[in-house]
Parts: sequence; structure tokens; C-alpha cells
Amino acid sequence: MEKMRNPIVRHIARNGIVAALYYGLTMQMILVPAISQFGVIQCRFSEMLVLLAFFDPSLTFGLTLGCLLANVTGFLMGQAIALDILFGTLATLLACLLEAYVSKFLFVAALWPVAINGVIVGAELYFFLNAEGLPFCLCTLYVAIGELIALAVGYVLFVFIARDKAMLRVIGATCHLDARF
Repeated sequence: MEKMRNPIVRHIARNGIVAALYYGLTMQMILVPAISQFGVIQCRFSEMLVLLAFFDPSLTFGLTLGCLLANVTGFLMGQAIALDILFGTLATLLACLLEAYVSKFLFVAALWPVAINGVIVGAELYFFLNAEGLPFCLCTLYVAIGELIALAVGYVLFVFIARDKAMLRVIGATCHLDARF
């Protein structure tokens, strides 16, 4: 297969693939009723993909787009509130930016989405959804625990990827090639 020569086309294609993966994983999990994708108790395994931004910050766009599309679909399916389109997507964007530009260790990068989604999505659920009468700290904690589960799976996956230089090339890693765990 001939290598893609135009870097702009390559960048758009890679972000499109990442957005489709995030969206597809989220939508597939909606069909599995055991794990909610929207609500106080949630575990969105597609969130593990945000660790891609640690290795290639340019994928932040694709990750954010995938999250936006998933949140819009969740709203249209009646499983999410309209504000999740804004706040849930903002949480993913902020988490990707912080893990890509602030974190030096993969473990710390994995904690950013846990903290940010816990606070932003937890606050959204508490203030706008009344979260089944739960206090703010429990809303935040429940969202953070679900995010922690997804990011723990992603952390293990990306530790194996980061140890294999060929896999780093496959995911298009441009930074943190010598990542510490």
C-alpha cells in the first residue's frame, strides 16, 4: 500500500478513524443494557481512547468529535440531556488537552479524564438532572469511578502498546515515545 503523502489528508483521515472508533464503541455499549453510557452510574469504555492524545495530541480533534457525535446521538435517543452535548464534550476536550500537554507519565495522563469527567459530568448530572436526589459528591464519585474503570482498561492496553515501537508507529505516536508508566 502506498504511503499517504499529503499530511493534511492523513491528519483528517486519522482523526476521522478515531472519531468513528470512539462513536462506534459508545454506540455499541448503548446496546448492552448492563452498563449505562449516560446517567449517574456510567462506564463509557470508549473513553479509554482518550489516551491516544497522550501519544499524539493532534488526535484530540477526532476524540472530541467522536464524543460530540455520541452525545448528540444519546440525546436524540432520549438517553442524555441536551447539556451533555456541551459539557460532556467539553470534559473530553479538556481531558485530552491536559493529558497531552501537561502529563509526562501515562499514569498521570489517565487520571486527568477521571478527575475532569467526574467533576464536569457529575456537576451536570447534579445541577441539571437532579441525579435521583444524590448529593453532589456522590454524583461526582459515581462518574469518576466509571471513568476510572474505563481508563484502567485503557492504561493496561496502552502500557503494552507503548512498549512496542512498532505499535507506537501504528497509532501514529508523535510524543511521549519514551513514556514512563
